[in-house]
Amino acid sequence: MTQVTTRRRSISGARVCTILAFVFAAVAVFFVPVVFGLAALVLGLVGGFLGDRPLGWYAAAAGVAGGVIGVVLSALILNAAN
Repeated sequence: MTQVTTRRRSISGARVCTILAFVFAAVAVFFVPVVFGLAALVLGLVGGFLGDRPLGWYAAAAGVAGGVIGVVLSALILNAAN
């Protein structure tokens, strides 16, 4: 009889920060872009420094992009309403 071993991959804190950063970057496009974009930037940097490179850096860049796109989009919507 052979023994089957299963390995369970543990999710590190760096990966959790990176995933949250991507989620916050997407939310920043539609809701409170300054707050969620900044949170995504910080979480992406933390994920990158804790060891989830290069994905953490990409998440930080996505946070900045999401924040900027959200601000521009809200300015366009508010300008069109007037």
